[in-house]
Parts: sequence; structure tokens; C-alpha cells
Amino acid sequence: MIIGRVVGEIYSTINHHFYDGRKLLVIDLINPDRKPTGGYIIAVDSVDAGVGETVLVIDEGNSARQVVDDSNAPIRSIVVGIIDEIVTG
Repeated sequence: MIIGRVVGEIYSTINHHFYDGRKLLVIDLINPDRKPTGGYIIAVDSVDAGVGETVLVIDEGNSARQVVDDSNAPIRSIVVGIIDEIVTG
């Protein structure tokens, strides 16, 4: 699983029908201290996350397809949670 911060949305007029009605988010990857790692990922939103929120992302196709309950879905990454707090020890 990956921790990230939503920095934007992607809009597309032409796409695979699977993506109709689904929101694609641009997510900056962060470490547990909420500092950017320099990478980013594009993921389907399954929890109605918005810009500025810290989220939990699955970046593995089979797991993402299980979340959307479609074994043939053209998906790799999906947001599965909004993080309220990160406690490090």
C-alpha cells in the first residue's frame, strides 16, 4: 500500500468505458512524515477523496480489480481509504 496526497483530478472525454463515471486522481507520494518522495501516481477513486486529502492507495492490478469487483477491469491503482492521522513511533 502507498500513502499519498491528492493534488488534482484528470478529466477525459475519450476513454475506456470502464472509466465512465469514475474519478481519476493525481496523487503525490509521501512518506509517513507526510513529506513528498518525489513520485506520483494516477489512481481511480473509490472513496470520494478530494484535493488536499491524504489517502491510502493500492498499486497492484489484481487487488484493484477485486475492489471494483471486475476481474477484467483495465486498472492498476485505486484509492481505498482517506487517512485522518498518521502516528509514527
